[in-house]
Amino acid sequence: MSVFSRRQFLRSATLAGTAALAAPALIGRAEAAVRTLTVASLLGPDKPETMIWQNIRDRVEAELPGAFRFNIVQNAALGGEKEVAEGLRLGSIQASLSTVSALSGWVPEAQILDLPFIFRDGNHLNRVLDGDLGAELKQKFAAQQFIVADYINYGARHLLAKEAITVPEQLAGKRIRVLQSPLHTALWSALGANPAAIPIPETYNALATGVVDAMDLTKSAYAGFKLYEVVPWLTETGHIWASGVVMFAAPFWNGLSDPEKEVFQQAAQAGAAYFDALIVADEGASIELALENGGHVIQPEDRPAWEAGAHPVWQQFADKVGGMDKIEAIRAAD
Repeated sequence: MSVFSRRQFLRSATLAGTAALAAPALIGRAEAAVRTLTVASLLGPDKPETMIWQNIRDRVEAELPGAFRFNIVQNAALGGEKEVAEGLRLGSIQASLSTVSALSGWVPEAQILDLPFIFRDGNHLNRVLDGDLGAELKQKFAAQQFIVADYINYGARHLLAKEAITVPEQLAGKRIRVLQSPLHTALWSALGANPAAIPIPETYNALATGVVDAMDLTKSAYAGFKLYEVVPWLTETGHIWASGVVMFAAPFWNGLSDPEKEVFQQAAQAGAAYFDALIVADEGASIELALENGGHVIQPEDRPAWEAGAHPVWQQFADKVGGMDKIEAIRAAD
């Protein structure tokens, strides 16, 4: 082998060895560049609460390929809504959905969305949230470390019970599971029941063992948690439209660049529209499933009596949500 060829060989071998040694470091840096989001979902892979995050994930991946990995933790494995909200504030969870009810301890003004019989239907709720109120509440959520990318609509909440209940008087003495929210406690107290705040992951057992006799929930979640097995009677009270948020933890959000924030914002808005459409379809399928498994859907009698029983809650919470004039303005909004 000539001197030239020997030198060339040694140089090639050295470069190859250097490249081989550098490869793990390059791979490590590439893996480190992928940022992981832990996303909490209360339900399984076939429910809108999880499907929305799969949709958002795919949209982010299309715009920022390989930059983010979504770790979607399902079936309330990270706790109920309150526990998940605490996780977002601490930064251990990066994203989730939440009802506004579960966030009312941090943003009391959001309880205006939970006032009973204030919204005529889902479209009424959506129009209100697209206006000044929605923007105002986003700022208040952000001050509490919840970055709200958009609002979602879980559908109306209905009464679920072990027996048929059609008038408020039948609630007297009944123990009812409620959200961990002062407003929900006040509502069912005003209607004559005895409220007990229980996290949603513990609710099935509480109903099965007789700790509580009833609860309220959306139709989609009614089937999602198989509650027709323990509270087979659904009374279509539609007393509250369960508005919610697509939210990110402030520590995660603040670490994004402006272009990345725009990608996540657009993906979340598209995901919210996708979620709302899924909920409408899922409600029909959920009720079919409940009926096939021994559930019953009935109508309330004397709806004015239900509404009258709930109206004292407006007065009780008026000061917390901006006053009676604000409540009446929302009720009358086109």
